[in-house]
Amino acid sequence: MTDLILVLVMLTNLKLLGSRRLGAKIRVVAAQGVMLGLLPVLAHTHDVSLQLSVLAAGTVALKGVVFPWLLFRALREAEVTREVEPYVGYITSVLIGMIALAAAFWLGWRLPVPTVEPTSLLVPSSLFSILAGLFLIVARKRAINQVLGFIVLENGIYTFGVGIVAVTPFLVELGVLLDAFVAVFVMGIAVYHINREFDHIEVDQLDRLKG
Repeated sequence: MTDLILVLVMLTNLKLLGSRRLGAKIRVVAAQGVMLGLLPVLAHTHDVSLQLSVLAAGTVALKGVVFPWLLFRALREAEVTREVEPYVGYITSVLIGMIALAAAFWLGWRLPVPTVEPTSLLVPSSLFSILAGLFLIVARKRAINQVLGFIVLENGIYTFGVGIVAVTPFLVELGVLLDAFVAVFVMGIAVYHINREFDHIEVDQLDRLKG
C-alpha cells in the first residue's frame, strides 16, 4: 500500500503539470493530501503510535479538507476556472515533469538517508513532488497555481519526513503542518486582494507595481 500511494502521488504530480482546469487541480491536490495523510500509518504499521495517528488525522484534515475549502473559496471569489496561457505549455510541462521524475529517481537512489526507508520509492517521490511544486510556482501565471505549487512542494517535504518520522520530534511535524496552513490561508487572502485590485489573479503584472 505504501508503494501504491507513492506511485499515485507521482502520477497526480504529472496530472497537475498537464491540467489547465483549476478546480480539477484543487481536487487532485486534496486527494494527494488524503493519501499522504495515510502514509505515516502505512509506512510504520509495526509501530503505530498515538503520535502517528494524530499526525495522520491532522494531515488528512488540513490537506484533504481545509486547504481545498480555502482554495475553492478563493476560486469562487476570483471567478476563474482555468489558466489559458501559462509561461510553459502543458505538453511541455509534462515532458519536463518526466525528466524531473527520472532525475528524482537517479538522485533519490544515490542520496544517503540517515535512517532505514520504509520503501525505495520514498525519496524519489518526495524529490519529484518538490520539483513539481517549484515548477508550478514559476511556470504558471495565476495565483491559485502558485498556492497549489506551494502545497505540492510542502507535500514533498512531508513525504520525506515520513521516512524519518521515528526520529523526528512530533512538535516539528505539527509545526510544518501549521506553517503550511498559515501560508495557504495568507495566500488565499492575497489571491482575493489581487483579484479585487486587478480584476484577475495573474501574477505576471505584479512587477509593474511601484512602491
